[in-house]
Amino acid sequence: MFSEFKAFINRGNVLDLAVAVIIGAAFGKIVSSLTDDIIMPVVGKVFGGLDFANYFIMLGDIPADFKGSVTSYADLKAAGVPLLGYGQFITIFVNFLIVAFVIFLLVRAANKAFQRAADAADPADVVLLREIRDELKKRPIE
Repeated sequence: MFSEFKAFINRGNVLDLAVAVIIGAAFGKIVSSLTDDIIMPVVGKVFGGLDFANYFIMLGDIPADFKGSVTSYADLKAAGVPLLGYGQFITIFVNFLIVAFVIFLLVRAANKAFQRAADAADPADVVLLREIRDELKKRPIE
């Protein structure tokens, strides 16, 4: 069993996955900062100058010993007040959209690079056959 585990760990895929997880976590922090510190303040300014993360609906009562601000989502949540934090949800959703878009751009660029490499690696006769095929596709069917 140990030898199987050692063989599994020594595969390149496991190391690649570990590196991807570490880079993904760091990238997530960058995107969170971009969203929280740059994008959402602009969105908040557009929607009345308030901190967008503090948009919420209170679903319960505030405890009698509450010491924080009644307009602070973080203070109320820490005090255990049930809240519907739609502003926080929107912030996290924007984070997701940014990450998804950046990953899309990275995959798109990688696909183009791989396609160029594949095209460059083809023999001349294969390239010629592809060109003939493409020209035949352009002709109308009679």
